[in-house]
Amino acid sequence: MNPPQTAGRTDSRVTIHMAASLDGFIARTDGRVDWLETSDEFAQGKKMDPQFIAAFLETIDCYVMGSRTYETALGFEAKGFGWSYGVKPTFVLTRRDLPRPRDNVEFFAGDLAELMNQRLRPAFRSIWVVGGGAVAGECLRRGLADEVRYSILPILIGDGISFFEKLDRDVALHLAEVEAYANGMIELRYEIPERTWPDPQT
Repeated sequence: MNPPQTAGRTDSRVTIHMAASLDGFIARTDGRVDWLETSDEFAQGKKMDPQFIAAFLETIDCYVMGSRTYETALGFEAKGFGWSYGVKPTFVLTRRDLPRPRDNVEFFAGDLAELMNQRLRPAFRSIWVVGGGAVAGECLRRGLADEVRYSILPILIGDGISFFEKLDRDVALHLAEVEAYANGMIELRYEIPERTWPDPQT
């Protein structure tokens, strides 16, 4: 079966990215992410200075996230940590009535494949899916992503919300890049060699 066709640009790339504990959780069971700040040091690691971070974020064209991730981001902003996604278009998958304090945020309650293939891929080159586990899992189940970036924090939290939820099949990955950082975080970049396009009737 041929993959779904999209109009417009053909060089778009969908990246699933999340930070997680070493035991594979992106948040505690109650949604808290208080463990993200680490005091670890790795002398040989790359330093993430503000200029490096700003330059990297400029390469991202838009964000896609679930409602819990959006609420977590709003919570960080309310505590004075700022809005993590700048002025880039941000698409929130939700059917709930949530606060919308900025114009670059759009709520979407339709089909995820339609959003990705018919709206975002034709318009944006670098599309980042930034949480949560249910959204990441659906992207993989439905063959919507091109790569996975997994930032592993040097901590074990024992229980929580998994990086990927409800995968119903194996997903083969190709390790493309490994980077260690001065704060003890390791980032793994995996390419998805062959996206599995599901039967539209299933």
